[in-house]
Amino acid sequence: MAQQLAHDEAGKLIIDVRGPRFSAAITTTVLAAAIIVQGTVGTVLLAFQFVMFTIAAFAGLRWSPYGNLFRWVKRRFELGPPPATEPEAPPRFAQLMGFIFTAGGLLALAAGAPGLGWVLAGIVLALSGLLAFTGLCVGCEVYLLGKRLLGAAAR
Repeated sequence: MAQQLAHDEAGKLIIDVRGPRFSAAITTTVLAAAIIVQGTVGTVLLAFQFVMFTIAAFAGLRWSPYGNLFRWVKRRFELGPPPATEPEAPPRFAQLMGFIFTAGGLLALAAGAPGLGWVLAGIVLALSGLLAFTGLCVGCEVYLLGKRLLGAAAR
């Protein structure tokens, strides 16, 4: 599937803006279920989401299972061309933030601090839900702010 993805003039991957919202909706569902059931099943669901974040953050969105599912749905239901595209970097950074918070949640659960573990998972749930329902990606905004601050500091 990687051959079918679009790139900008600089050769960097650009993505359909609907993809991250689709992925966030799945993430929201998985994490909501994890937090509701907790225990072993909840921990397995949190670990599953951790793996999804790991793939997207480190291998890139072209390999993201949720991204590939979105591309399949887009083709299957002929959703047409994207209303807009965006660079991969900000959503990929958001996936890295999800990776860090779910890793922290899993470590807290393993260390016997379930309250902290589920609060960390809840933060990711809230931010994923915000993206899924409103289109606002806080991780993307943090990435763009950091880029502006680093650019200003370099000058």
